[in-house]
This record gives sequence, structure tokens and C-alpha cells, in this order.
Amino acid sequence: MPAAKNITLDDLKEAEKKKSSISKGIKKQKVIQTVDMSKVACIILAGGQGTRLFPLSKNRCKPAIEFGGRYRLIDVPISNALGSGIDTIFVLTQFLSRSLHHHILHTYPPNALTGGFVEVLTAEQRANCNRWYNGTADAVRQNLDYLLEISAEYVLVLSGDQLYRMDFCSMLQTAITTDVDVLVATLAVDEKEARRMGILKVNEDHDIIDFHEKPSSIQALDRLRTSPEILHKMGFISGSEKPFLGSMGIYLFKREALIQMLDTDLREDFGKHIIPAKVGKGKIGAFAHNGYWEDIGTVESFYEANLALAEPQPPFDLYAESMPIFTTAHTLPGAKIRGGHINHAIICEGSVIEANEITRSIIGQRSIIRKGTIIQNSYIMGNDLHGTPSEIGEDCLIKKAIIDKQVTLRNRVHLINKQNLTDYDSDLIYVRDGIIVVPRGVTLPEGFTF
Repeated sequence: MPAAKNITLDDLKEAEKKKSSISKGIKKQKVIQTVDMSKVACIILAGGQGTRLFPLSKNRCKPAIEFGGRYRLIDVPISNALGSGIDTIFVLTQFLSRSLHHHILHTYPPNALTGGFVEVLTAEQRANCNRWYNGTADAVRQNLDYLLEISAEYVLVLSGDQLYRMDFCSMLQTAITTDVDVLVATLAVDEKEARRMGILKVNEDHDIIDFHEKPSSIQALDRLRTSPEILHKMGFISGSEKPFLGSMGIYLFKREALIQMLDTDLREDFGKHIIPAKVGKGKIGAFAHNGYWEDIGTVESFYEANLALAEPQPPFDLYAESMPIFTTAHTLPGAKIRGGHINHAIICEGSVIEANEITRSIIGQRSIIRKGTIIQNSYIMGNDLHGTPSEIGEDCLIKKAIIDKQVTLRNRVHLINKQNLTDYDSDLIYVRDGIIVVPRGVTLPEGFTF
């Protein structure tokens, strides 16, 4: 990173005129690029329904769900793209997308991107197609006319619901050097993870020579093991513990190759159909990712990924200034804390905290937590609406829970899963993987115990 320059009065005046935190963040970052990232357009797949995240996905799509107290999942792929110098970004949406559209519109205005854009493409009724997106490849195929209008030579396809940091400049450099039609981002995984992912096998040149989506049989897994020597050459150091290469669902295509593949193979999904078919034809390679990556697919994975943020050295560090995660700029005061014991916690702006104890938890924006309350191993999302009463009352006890937005808990509410349930459904309370979930907008009466 270059040394910071002295800030002049003119700089301050110019910064005052800009309402978006995104433009400021990008200008501060000054990523040093070794390749021309104007060659790359980005497509972010954000149309998934997120059924396994219910009830968190009851009122919004998965990429719009808040994480870390103040971000949304969609901020991660957009920030990775912007941080890598990509400023032509399409976000494909479908289910319960209103809040996602609102967030993107107010967070990533065109004037913040120095000539680029983040554009939302919804599922549309067209003369030759009047159906919903049926899969990842089908979603891109239905929007190919937009790809034909831009001058990019490469198309980067990302998921809208993953946590990671990646420098896509290195990925483009690899694609150019190897001259492949498709580059698949991959990481080393163990057998348990391999059963829920697309698993690929590579040769010594990192060309993909085999691919299987969610292999379950011992025979398939044995066939897909990658040798420790090749894993070490790719930069992975835990070859014996993690002998499989899992697809991250991140693909870099030559634009013309992508168009040809989608025109000749009309099936719906990249992982199940397009990528395996391409393996048999060659010119498809693997790009090694040695950092953190988490696919937010279930309530349990969402819960664990959030609470990990409050650890002293989290695997996904929101405080890493080299590649910031952008989000909406909030004009809120700092959190006000009145006594109590707080340890391994994130307390977001606009909150008023009087609790006795908050341990290994995240407290989202505009949270009001009254005296005597104890919160352990929980994510309180807070309140994103001005003037809406939403608080946790006095003498409450909350353990291993996710409290969604605009939730009110009256005094002496105890959420402790006293029957130790794994799964449970009601109008007020859900349990998924042993985690209590209170859905958006619910009010729990005084003395309520679960």
C-alpha cells in the first residue's frame, strides 16, 4: 500500500460533498493492479430463496440478511469486486428482493464508482422467456443480452451469500497466463465438507481433469482425492487432512467462451451441468484460495460465522483495512454503555446498553438492552427503522439465539431452550440446529420463557 498523502482543505471540502462511504473507501484503498481489471465484468447471483435459512429468510432474500451487526451478505461479493478494481457489476435478483434493491441503491450509487456501476437485474418477462430463473446458469443465460452490450473480455461469476476476501487481480492474471476458458476458485477441504460441495481434481498444471457435484460414495471420493504433492504446489499445506479441492462457486470465464457454453448447453446450473461438461472438453483450470471462505447455507453456519467475528482473532476480520467491506453509511451516534460486563462482543452504533452481561455476542445497530439482562452466545440484529420501538427489557436471559430485526422482548423474558430442542416451529419462536431464532417484528410478552 502506498503512503497516505497529506489531507488538504480542498480534500475535506470534496469529501463533505460525497454522501456515500463507498467512494471514500475506494479512493483510500488505492489497490495496486498488475492487470487491467477494466477487462472484467462481474455477475453476482443473488436470486436464491434461502429456504434452509428460514425463518431468517422469511421476509427477505438470503443476500439481504444482515451479518456482523451492520452489513448485509451482498456487501461481501460487491466489496471484493470493488476492492479488486472491478466497477462493472450486475446483481441478479429474484425472491423477496425489495430490501436488497433498496440497500444496493442507497449503498452503491453510480457516482461513487468512478464511472462504473452496480446494476440490479431482476427476473423479467421477455418475449422469448416468461419464467423465473431455474438455476445459476439459467439466470446468467437470461441476461446474456446485457453481457453483449459491454466491452469486457472476462466475466466473473460470484455468489451473493458467501463470506471471504479475495484479490481477483491474481485470478485474472492466472487466467491470462494459462489461457483457459474458465478458471474455478477452489480451496482444500476435508471429507465432511467434500460431501456438500462440488469437488474437482487437477493435474500438475492445475488443469481440472475431473469434477463431481456433492459426491457421496466412497468410490467417488477416492477418485477425487488430490495428491499431497499437487496440493503443496498449489500452496495448500494441510494435504493429508484436507485432500479434496472444493469449488467455491466463483468462476472467471472468457466472455465469448461463457456465451458459447450457455448457448450450446441449455441446462440450468453451473456446478451440476456447465462446469462438469466443460471439464471433458478442456481449457478449464483451478485457482487456489488459501484464505477464509464460508458458504452461508444454514442457520447454524450463519450463527457460527457471526459469533466468530467477536473472537480476538476472527477468521473473517472486519477490521482489515486493506480490503474493507463496504455498506450503507449510517448517521448514528456511538454506542452508549452504562456498566455491566462485556467480553468478546461487538456493539454497533446507535445502541444503548445497560445489560449486566454480554458475552461472545453481536449487538446490532439501534439496540436497546435494559438493566439486569444477560446475553450469551447470541446475535441481536437490532433495529433498522427510525422511530420504531424495539428493545430487550429488564432481567432477560438470552442464550444461543438469533434475535432478528425489530423484535421486542418485554421484561424477564428467558430464551434458553430449556427442553434442549434441535428443531421447533411456532408463531413466536423457531429452533434450528439447537439455535433459538426469534423472527423479524415479533414481540415476546413479559415473563415469556422458552
